[in-house]
Amino acid sequence: MVYPRVSLYALMLAAAGIPLYIHLPRFASVELGLGLGGIGALLLAIRVVDLVQDPLIGWMIDRWPQAQSRFAVACVLGLALGFPLLFTTQPGPNVVLRLGGTLVLLFSAYSLGMILLYGRSATLAGSPTRRALMRLAAFREGGMLAGVILAAMAPAVLVALGAGGQGYPAFGLFLAALAVAIGWITLPMWRRDPISGEGFSLRGLRQAGAVRLLVLALVNSLPVAITSTLFLFFVEDRLMLEGRAGPLLILFFLSAGLSVPVWAMMSEKTGPKPVLLTAMPLAILGFVGAAFLSPGNLSGFAAICLASGAALGADMVVLPAMFSFALTRAGLRPSLAFGIWSFAGKFGLALAAFAVLPLLERTGFSPGASNDPAALTALNLMYAVLPCLLKLGALALVLALPTEDQTL
Repeated sequence: MVYPRVSLYALMLAAAGIPLYIHLPRFASVELGLGLGGIGALLLAIRVVDLVQDPLIGWMIDRWPQAQSRFAVACVLGLALGFPLLFTTQPGPNVVLRLGGTLVLLFSAYSLGMILLYGRSATLAGSPTRRALMRLAAFREGGMLAGVILAAMAPAVLVALGAGGQGYPAFGLFLAALAVAIGWITLPMWRRDPISGEGFSLRGLRQAGAVRLLVLALVNSLPVAITSTLFLFFVEDRLMLEGRAGPLLILFFLSAGLSVPVWAMMSEKTGPKPVLLTAMPLAILGFVGAAFLSPGNLSGFAAICLASGAALGADMVVLPAMFSFALTRAGLRPSLAFGIWSFAGKFGLALAAFAVLPLLERTGFSPGASNDPAALTALNLMYAVLPCLLKLGALALVLALPTEDQTL
């Protein structure tokens, strides 16, 4: 029963992550009236908190391994309280402070759950072997992608059922109820005796080959971070596919979810590096294709969602498993290292928002309004061309990984 519970816990976290990374920019700009530059600055400021917080959370999990259940409950309570607060935020005085405080609570709870889940991979898998960790990763990332699809569908379903405010207040309550229910169901898996290791050190990370994987994770997170931040803008304002963003997002993550077991099996047979060298060019082709789409081209963008979603599935299942195996093979305590891993991924998202949102605002782009060709061209370049260049950088880092030891 451990692996199904791992999938459920991952589903809860992924369902929480989608509003924070996909819906938040549009919610804050359209519903709260905040400028894109201000939203980007707010997200970067929260990442400064994460710079200290994520490694600290990892250290705490390593320091008190018998408190896994308490950490899991704290995560659930933070999500259950934070989402209703987030999506009932109203415009007015001090809206930035109110929004910022709620986001700190949510990102803290989200970080705690993610670091706990990934940092305890060896414990949940039952053994530190590559095969066991890859199998765990397949269940975990499958649950993640199911949660993403659920969260992508929920706002539209809630609106269809009569929810007001574009479904956001009801969405917040739905996420809170989901967190409480899954937190209760999955609590038994945190009672397993934790597998620990030696203390954290940068030297140990370097010797394990984990530092190069951290750099790869950061660079590789940037293309997805940019496209996640701009996805709703690109679909509704650049492609003029109003009302289609939700189904396209579901298609993207459904493709990723269906690809996960395929990539996991390929990784077991050939090793993780060949899998990444297959998936990353597929992602690049998707970015290139998006740049040349004409407004209204639903079928073309659907095909791109299928291709880029499949490529994302490889990133999700292979990279964390590589990192986890490198740590367990070297006998290192994993949670603090995964705290740094978590920060690297979220820093990429914040860096993307801080870089592209203010720049997009300067071009005159306004979400949901009539935009001139120059603003839409800027959106096109940022959504499609810039991620392609960054993905080429990540591909170069994969090519530089050792070939003589595919497990790294």
